[in-house]
Amino acid sequence: MRKILLLQPPVRDFYDTAIRLQPIGLCSLKAAVGKYLPACQVEVRDFHQGRGRSTIALPAELAYLRDYYTGPDRSPFCTFSQYSHFGASFEAIAGEVAAARPDLVGISALFTPYYREVLACAAAIKNKINVPIMVGGSHVSCAPQSILAEPCVDYIVRGEGERPLVEFLAAVDRGGELAHVPNLGFRKNGGLIFNPLEANFPLRELPSPDYTDLPVGRYLYGRRPVCFLLTSRGCPHGCAFCSVHLTFGSRYRRRSPASIVREMEERYAAGYRVFDFEDDNLTFDLAAIKELCRLIIERFAGCELELLAMNGISYASLDDECLALMRQAGFTHLNLALVSADQGVLAAVRRPHTVGKFVEVVATAARLGFRIVAHQILGLPSESLASMIETLALLARQPLLIGVSVFYLTPGAPIAVEFPEMTATDFFLSRSTAMAIETEHCRRDQLFTLFVTARILNFLKGLTVANDEAILSELLAGAAPERDRTGLGLSLLATLFAEKQLYAVDRNGRRPVTRFDPELFFRVWKAIGTLTTQDGRRIHLQSRELS
Repeated sequence: MRKILLLQPPVRDFYDTAIRLQPIGLCSLKAAVGKYLPACQVEVRDFHQGRGRSTIALPAELAYLRDYYTGPDRSPFCTFSQYSHFGASFEAIAGEVAAARPDLVGISALFTPYYREVLACAAAIKNKINVPIMVGGSHVSCAPQSILAEPCVDYIVRGEGERPLVEFLAAVDRGGELAHVPNLGFRKNGGLIFNPLEANFPLRELPSPDYTDLPVGRYLYGRRPVCFLLTSRGCPHGCAFCSVHLTFGSRYRRRSPASIVREMEERYAAGYRVFDFEDDNLTFDLAAIKELCRLIIERFAGCELELLAMNGISYASLDDECLALMRQAGFTHLNLALVSADQGVLAAVRRPHTVGKFVEVVATAARLGFRIVAHQILGLPSESLASMIETLALLARQPLLIGVSVFYLTPGAPIAVEFPEMTATDFFLSRSTAMAIETEHCRRDQLFTLFVTARILNFLKGLTVANDEAILSELLAGAAPERDRTGLGLSLLATLFAEKQLYAVDRNGRRPVTRFDPELFFRVWKAIGTLTTQDGRRIHLQSRELS
């Protein structure tokens, strides 16, 4: 096989994370084949980012969400309104692939809820051109049968893909036996064959991802080109809701700081100015991240540079020195996963973190000038509603924005053994927007209400407050008319207090958000006491607002 086309497929959902779409995995495969099999021609095509958006019908499995996502809403507390196809159409993808006439097509299946889009791409391509199709990625590692059982897919790869792809191509070229290709899945005599999993090439031997098929200006953070980096693979934490170990294993492997900086220098020379570290556990090796930061400070002194870690940072290993070095090196934001403020819940989901450490890290990071987002998971099976309220209240009191995700089940995650075996529908519903899993502690209306409450709290956290402290009643009384987002938000909030009813706003005026539970909202409100804005100002939420 001399011509390989690797593609990133479109997705379908209520929203898209447009700034985190650079296909680093596919570009890593291209680089590995280029090193070990230079006679092969590999091209990466992204059919997701920058390929359009179209509104499509809400799937039948999500019909229950019409009661929650009720249509356009221009309020700052809005959720979702339209279900969309993000990327090129399946027909357009098939046409482009057929025109390229590759010898092998590889499709990335990163996220379980979008596995249908992967299969739709494969089926459309097969209808246009008779070409073998291989699928890899996190979903394949977690549920390989769900992909390989489909007739439009010929091969799958579990785990990390560089060595399996290289050895597969080499075996095909020499007419060898596929049984010796690690991690490969294929069909034989009507059955599904899954070869044993083996280790990938050592990280120190892998070349940097080859982004040459993707224009530098295609992926932006703000208005500046952003480049994804990986300094490590694997996460030793083993959180019960996470299945990353099935792709990268539990053994933590790290590149040398010097090799990372060399890659950054090459990317900087190519025009990239923002670097996003997409590691699953960037700061696990504290000595290594400190050394990396020192090298970046030395090599990029006086350069325009911004560093991010949008995949999140584990705060368990952070200390004051590391945070200071990260800030000096160019990190501007911290994404921290608190998950829950209940230490018992953290233990139940195998999180090796403490709430006290979280509060310490936030205080230090805020003092250093980081913009912080902290994440909570709503609806964990072991968590009570009271615990979720306390977590949200704790986050409201910190100088950060709140990121909430509704718990969803991932195939292969340790917690999955507590549930019935996942079906194809369960795979499709494996997304936060579906609010698919209700527990004895928390029903869907409550999940929705807490999600919207977090948006209300973030609205307040983003307000410009003239003094170090403010009283909410005075902010509401002095609010400008509904000419802008701030005025509209304060007006809706005042109405919520007066009428015990939240409203959405469209071109026809206001309409009630019927699934929002004001009683639960006010429980959260009372638990907060004083809210801290992202800039560290304090807004006192006086009890008379609720009377």
